[in-house]
Amino acid sequence: MTLIFPDSAESASLAAKYGYDRWLVSRFLEYVPDIQDFMDRMERPPTQYIRVNTLKIGRDELEARLRSKGFELKRTVIPEVLAVEKAPMATGATNEYLLGHYYIQDLSSCMAVDALDVSKDQIVLDIAAAPGGKTTFMAQRMENTGSIVALEPNDRRARAMSFNLARCGVYNTCILRMDGLEVEKLQAKFDRVLLDAPCSCEGVIAKDTTRKTSHTRQDIDFCASRQDRLIEAAARMVKAGGILVYSTCSFAPEENEMVVDRLLQKFDNITIEPLKYGTSGLTRFGDIVFDGRLKNARRLYPHIHDTTGFFIARLKVG
Repeated sequence: MTLIFPDSAESASLAAKYGYDRWLVSRFLEYVPDIQDFMDRMERPPTQYIRVNTLKIGRDELEARLRSKGFELKRTVIPEVLAVEKAPMATGATNEYLLGHYYIQDLSSCMAVDALDVSKDQIVLDIAAAPGGKTTFMAQRMENTGSIVALEPNDRRARAMSFNLARCGVYNTCILRMDGLEVEKLQAKFDRVLLDAPCSCEGVIAKDTTRKTSHTRQDIDFCASRQDRLIEAAARMVKAGGILVYSTCSFAPEENEMVVDRLLQKFDNITIEPLKYGTSGLTRFGDIVFDGRLKNARRLYPHIHDTTGFFIARLKVG
């Protein structure tokens, strides 16, 4: 059940100034650091990032090609990811984009793949995979070896994903039209499993400001209920010693720490491993105390990490 906190003078003032529903701001005040900086940053478009597709081109060559067209780029903590500081044309309108030399993808999304730590010849499951940004990055890190099983139940989204795989030169991936809740029908175990769970998308409010008021408590409840079932199904698909990465683009603790906390209570063979990027996961929200290992999960905030809002937990299955 979504936690609601009493209005305060501060939440009412911030909600009025930035155009949010009060209940949402009251929740942010419970866990977002430097709230004024956060609210200011959410008013500006997020930094755009591109991920170099090393299956087709090297980073230096792509940088040189785009700079010759007038792009200004900056390297980031993920070697394949570049921040676009100036673009003389739409980033998706270059020949290099159409040829699959890069993918437009937020840094936070690439950090989730980095946390999965895939390598050559592994067998990987990508639940809720479309449109395929993380899938294609995994294929690139695996150098098109091994195999990736990517699940997408929606026909239109599966077709779009197929196009993205082809554009990026990925051929170690098969797409199955399957809901993640039915994944155990595969009757297989995987070295790595990614569950980038469908969520309420609070983390992309800077891209879609209508979510300041269209977002509801019922949205969070609905998503959290589905996420509980998805993460349990995902955990059962991991080989002993394998890794499950759970991520969302939501700030809501009900969709993040609470989901992982309930999983830890049900599975005694799962631990949370530390990650390199982001701030520590919450170990308390309101009067609810989580498993202390949640501090190893990571939160990404626009005003601190210059990404869209994101949550990542790397779970090792014993």
